[in-house]
Formats: sequence, C-alpha cells, structure tokens
Amino acid sequence: MKRRVFLVAMVLSLASLAAQTAERPLTVGVIGHTGQGNYGHGEDTVWLKIPQTRIIAVADADPKGLAEEAKKLGGVKAYADYRTMLAEAKPDIAAICPRHIHEHRDMIVAAIEAGVKGIYVEKPFVRTLAEADEIVRLCAEKGVRLAIAHRNRYHPVLDVVKQLVAAGEIGELKEVRVRGKQDHRGGGLDLWVLGGHGFNLATLFTGPAISCEATILVEGRPATKADIRPGDEGVGLIVGDEVHARYETKSGIPLYFDSKKGSWSKGTPFGARLIGSKGVISLQVDEEPLAILERDGKKTPITTGGIGKPEPIKDIKLVNGGHHGAVLDLVAAIAEKRVPLCGPEAGRETVELTLGVFASFAAGGKKVSLPLADRQHPLR
Repeated sequence: MKRRVFLVAMVLSLASLAAQTAERPLTVGVIGHTGQGNYGHGEDTVWLKIPQTRIIAVADADPKGLAEEAKKLGGVKAYADYRTMLAEAKPDIAAICPRHIHEHRDMIVAAIEAGVKGIYVEKPFVRTLAEADEIVRLCAEKGVRLAIAHRNRYHPVLDVVKQLVAAGEIGELKEVRVRGKQDHRGGGLDLWVLGGHGFNLATLFTGPAISCEATILVEGRPATKADIRPGDEGVGLIVGDEVHARYETKSGIPLYFDSKKGSWSKGTPFGARLIGSKGVISLQVDEEPLAILERDGKKTPITTGGIGKPEPIKDIKLVNGGHHGAVLDLVAAIAEKRVPLCGPEAGRETVELTLGVFASFAAGGKKVSLPLADRQHPLR
C-alpha cells in the first residue's frame, strides 16, 4: 500500500490508539481575521477532531469575532494580536486560516520566527513569487513543515490515479485541462482563488511548466491595461473576466487553464481533466469521489480500492473535505522531518502558474518563460 493511503487509512482507524501512545498532543494556535478572510473552510475546528493535536489559543484582530471564535474552540485563550499569541502561547503548529491572502506572508514569517514546528495555511498561498521564495527559504533554514490547504492534494486516491495513468488505463496522456469554478469570480479572480486547486493536481501528471501564453478578455473583448483592477480577497491586482492559458511543461504534455465569468452550470467540471488517447480521468475538486474514469461512453468512479470498487477507507469525505488528510500528513511530516505532500515549493508552483498568466498579459499576450525572472507582481 502506498505511503499516503497507508497513512490516512491507519491514522483514521487507529486514532484512539495514536492518542494513547503519543507523548503529548501537538499544540495549535489558530490565527484568523473576521471580516478579512475569517477562518477558511473549517481550518479552525479540524484540530478539535484530531487526537494528535490540541488547540491552546486563538488570535483575531476583530474583538467580536475573537470572542465568538474562542468560545467555538472550547474557551481557549484569546489574543487580539497573532504575534503576541505566538510569543506567549508558543504553539507547535500555527493554523493560518484567513481566506484573504494579503496577511499570509506576515503571519507565516511571524510563526516561523516564533519557532513553530509546523504551519497549515489556507490557499491561495501568497501574493507574489518574492513572498513565496522567502517562505521556501525560511522553512528550509528553520526546519519548519508548512502545508497548504489544497486539500484535494492529500486525497489517497491520487496514488491510484497515478498508477492507472502510468499503466496506460487512458492510453497516452495527451493533455491536462484545468477549469476554475467559473461563477461570479470567473476570469482573473477565479484563476487566483480556485485555479490553484486544479494546478496543484495537474502538475502531478505534467511535471513543472516551462512557459505560459495567455489570452485575457473583458466582456468578450481583449483586455487592456485600463482593465487592471484590485482583486477581492486580498489577491492584489487582477485583470479579465475570461482567461484562456496554455502552458508548456517539461514532460511535453500541454497544460491548459480556462475560466469565464458566469459560465458555471451543474455538471460543469471544476478541477483537472487528464485527457488520454483512450479515455479521460476527471479530478473533481472537493467532490467525492474525487476521480472519475470516462471511457467507452461510461463514467466510473475510481476509489482507493480501484476502478468501480467500493471505497475501503472509512469517512473518506473527512479525509478530503474535512482537512483530516492534510492535517494528519502535516503531523506525520513534523515527526518524520519531511516536506508535507503540499509544501511551500508546491504552493510556490501554483503562484507561478497564476502569475504566469498575468505576465503573459503584461507582455502583450506573448509566451513567457517559467520560472518568471521578475518575482514581483506582473501587473504592478
């Protein structure tokens, strides 16, 4: 059994034993900001359900939000400033929960400087490649295990999918296509907020991207510099309500991203599609089952047991949607002194793919090489 499948299956089924045998639970300090990204999708409360961890403090700059959150987390000590919380509570793990990313860099650096062992941070990772480079370097220097909440990356079925693709189950892999959610955020904001989920899965099969060429539209016409605007959720400058990008990769397998505002409908795939010469595997972000085989006019679920087989892992929805797989991998990464499955370099890669689109726009729609030489925001 692959390491990821073994880890998730064993820890979930033997959680009570792990709690008894552990020297002590890892302490967790939760960082949120009510009105500025809040607490992600359950990234504050997941620690209450993991026997290997114990929440000891919470920080939130909003007084009302702080009081409510402290109560929700069981009456833990509350701090108005996360730096004070990190210095006084000294948690083993910092859970950096705001969905808005403009504070991520400062929160991550403060946690590293405070001496935490691990960090779990909401996606998107950070705003620029310069910020990502700094965090990658600091984590390596200080031995901090940082995991990003691209929670589908921790799903144990991905090992099965990789084996199926390698065995030729869908024939020769021809291309991988990523789509955002394409709701009201479609285009540049969708690229930032949700595109990373698909990118983080796609590059498992394509390898790193080496170039990006993008077309960006606004209401059907080519976007101009006058269309550049501040994006919501702290992402910085964005452009476009429709994005179409093509990436060349080291493997030679092309990678595509598409998003058009308001084009979502029930059944529209949000995630990554592995398109082969004999079939397709769809990776449906935040859905269960995550993987679907499309071949011979049929759609068949793929589980950790295989194609069309019952899912052998109990509570598989918690592994993915509940963050359990990600948190358990982080706990194991701390113990094993290794990089989590979605660590800082993987997070930097999603930022690179995102900003590559805007760099191509800034270059007049021309192809740009990746990694980008300019590590600041291309639209600044």
